[in-house]
Amino acid sequence: MKCFKLASIGLLSAVLFPVAASSAGDPPRLGQASDKGFDKVLVVVLENTDSDQALAQPGLKSLAERGALLTRFHGEARPSQPNYLALVSGSTHGVRSNDPVRIVARHLGNLLEEKGRSWKAYLEGYPGACFQGQKSGRYVRKHNPFVSFSNVQDSAARCARMVPSSQLAQDARNRRLPDFSIYVPDLDNDGHDRGVAFADRWLSEKFLPSLGDRFPEGLLLVVTFDESGTTEDNGIYTVLYGAGVRPGSTWDERADHTSLLKLVEDRFRLGTLGRGDQSAPPITGIWKEQ
Repeated sequence: MKCFKLASIGLLSAVLFPVAASSAGDPPRLGQASDKGFDKVLVVVLENTDSDQALAQPGLKSLAERGALLTRFHGEARPSQPNYLALVSGSTHGVRSNDPVRIVARHLGNLLEEKGRSWKAYLEGYPGACFQGQKSGRYVRKHNPFVSFSNVQDSAARCARMVPSSQLAQDARNRRLPDFSIYVPDLDNDGHDRGVAFADRWLSEKFLPSLGDRFPEGLLLVVTFDESGTTEDNGIYTVLYGAGVRPGSTWDERADHTSLLKLVEDRFRLGTLGRGDQSAPPITGIWKEQ
């Protein structure tokens, strides 16, 4: 896979994809995304920001320029938790709060397992042991969608798929990223408590370099938000970057988190959960082969 220096295309790109340097303290350079179609998906969810405010941040703006921007993407509900549930199950299941819930329903993890596919949730600050409390330090349960499903709560094997975020760097280094994963930052890094500018710096300067000195081949990175900060229509920033994506492209059809679920289902031929994912519009017009 070819790689290239990004310093020549301006400061915004340099912020997002730092150029390699000889000093051991400098962040690694990320390589060019593969032209091939993706075979792994990693979703990062940030918090509570209007789409225009997200696009005003240098790192997120640069990512949109290098990837595909979904210009009419919206959250399903308020507050946070229902949006996370929709992302992995195609429905909010009537949840209207951030209170702990126990949902008896199938989810994306079930579809993946049935096709022999792997999945994980990488969770910052997660104390492990299938923790089901509302909060531990800067980790909050409401941002971890899988823990709300009864067939995760009652399964040691599925609980083991929810892991501390530090495992991501190890999995990426060992080329053992799962077929689908979600990365949930803590309340600081997701921008919930410290704002979108802080989240932008975390994404550019810490998260992306943690993937290694080359962007993992075959990986599709999705950066989205749970909900907007102020707008009534709940419009949020969502960008796809990586394998198979045509840089600088846009998708202008109205959509929500269930379209991301449908994208994973379609790519891995999983079938659907028969909820919002079944009727969600497919994401088209942003792929290099189209």
